[in-house]
Amino acid sequence: MSWGTELWDQFDNLEKHTQWGIDVLEKYIKFVKERTEIELSYAKQLRNLSKKYQPKKNSKEEEEYRYTSTKAFLATLNEMNDYAGQHEVISENMTSLITGELTRYVQELKQERKSHFHDGRKAQQHIETCWKQLEASKRRFERDCKEADRAQQYFEKMDADINVTKADVEKARQQAQLRHQMAEDSKAEYCSTLQKFNSEQHDHYYTHIPNIFQKIQEMEERRIVRIGESMKTFADVDRQVIPIIGKCLDEITKAAESIDHKNDSQMVIEAFKSGFEPPGDVDFEDFTQPMKRTVSESSLSNSRGDGKSEPKFGGKSKGKLWPFIKKNKGAGPEDFSNLPPEQRRKKLQQKVDELNKDIQKEMDQRDALTKMKDVYIKNPQMGDPASVDHRLAELGQNIEKLRLEVQKFEGWLAEVEGRLPMRTEQARRQSGLYEAQNTSAVNSCAQDRESSPDGSYTEEQSQETEMKVPATDFDDEFDDEEPLPTIGTCKALYTFEGQNEGTISVAEGEMLYVIEEDKGDGWTRIRRNEDEEGYVPTSYVEVYLDKNAKDVYKSLQKISE
Repeated sequence: MSWGTELWDQFDNLEKHTQWGIDVLEKYIKFVKERTEIELSYAKQLRNLSKKYQPKKNSKEEEEYRYTSTKAFLATLNEMNDYAGQHEVISENMTSLITGELTRYVQELKQERKSHFHDGRKAQQHIETCWKQLEASKRRFERDCKEADRAQQYFEKMDADINVTKADVEKARQQAQLRHQMAEDSKAEYCSTLQKFNSEQHDHYYTHIPNIFQKIQEMEERRIVRIGESMKTFADVDRQVIPIIGKCLDEITKAAESIDHKNDSQMVIEAFKSGFEPPGDVDFEDFTQPMKRTVSESSLSNSRGDGKSEPKFGGKSKGKLWPFIKKNKGAGPEDFSNLPPEQRRKKLQQKVDELNKDIQKEMDQRDALTKMKDVYIKNPQMGDPASVDHRLAELGQNIEKLRLEVQKFEGWLAEVEGRLPMRTEQARRQSGLYEAQNTSAVNSCAQDRESSPDGSYTEEQSQETEMKVPATDFDDEFDDEEPLPTIGTCKALYTFEGQNEGTISVAEGEMLYVIEEDKGDGWTRIRRNEDEEGYVPTSYVEVYLDKNAKDVYKSLQKISE
């Protein structure tokens, strides 16, 4: 089965067919390109979908993800993000292994096809030239034969005419002989040209064209094999990511199986439990006796006239209906006395933990400034040791204020938990305070609160004067979700080990970007790269604003080198 023998006369059709084959290959390349674009778009949409449903940081929504069902949902979102990554891998592999390779192959194929058909046209032109030469030789032979025949007839006519001189007859005879000789020469040339053409034609149709068509056939077969291999690769690229996609789906299944409905139900109890007892039976009031009705009416009028005679929430009537009383819409009292006992205990414990964290931050700042002061004392050329005394004094006052706040809230917490209004060793360890605490302040804070004998709380307690906790310097530390712009650069004068939340470690001489200036708290917010940013003591760095940041940055680099 050879195109050279079977399709020896189908040069034009082969040319059209091979061009069609290249068009098919280019169409397949376009198909794969569009598939890769779909995969990238799908992966992007999956990532955006996963990001859209991720809980926002420092929000109430993030607290809801402590349940096993919402944790499973979060795990599903993370796995969908990995799932999207596998579709990006499909797109990348198809681009490199199929579209890139086939695009180069098409260019090579076009050049090879052009070369083969160029050779075919040259062979076609050569045989056509030989045919024209044969036709010209044939026409000359035919013409010379006719001329020789006419010359012979003229000689015979002259020879038969008695009126013609002998010289004219001889001349006609010689002309006839000359024409016969020319005819013989034309015949010989025609025979030679015919033999040569037949040889060329045989070589053309049995050697040259078969060889050229065979090369074209091999080229076309390689194209078919190549597109088949690409289609196989197309499937293999998908098949390679199936195990990883399967793992993602397995993790989603595992997350779903980890959901514990009993645990979530218990967490709902812990989140909303009030600590109150359900209301008791309502007493029967007999209105059949006039005396009793009068008493009832008078008691009713008394209750309306004097609000102080109403029982408190711990009583048998209004106290037991506490869950049905509307909550205050405004800001609640500082000791959370408007909340049920269990919820109040949780809020107070949370407040104590927050205050302890604030104390630790203030102490870390004080330690950093103390170290800085020691550096200044040892190296006066670096700075004046007295310049940090004012800030150290402020930090000391802040720490004492926060400690008093902790004592106050721990006193309320102890009261709620039914303990004596004094701190336990466990609370002392949790607070991180190492100095002796003033328990009398706790007692006085606890005695200032008004509560009913049975431990319930009145609405009047919500009117207590609120004592605001001093706002710390780090309350809004990480509220911004959008990255802050760079406003300058800075150079670390000393090494700082940022071991606390919100701080960042720097090495002496390191160049960094400034994203937030010191607001008076002794800390500057800096960034090393997109993922590393935090606070360092202002006195530990030398800050350069944006207007001359570039020049200073270059000069400091040279100095540091």
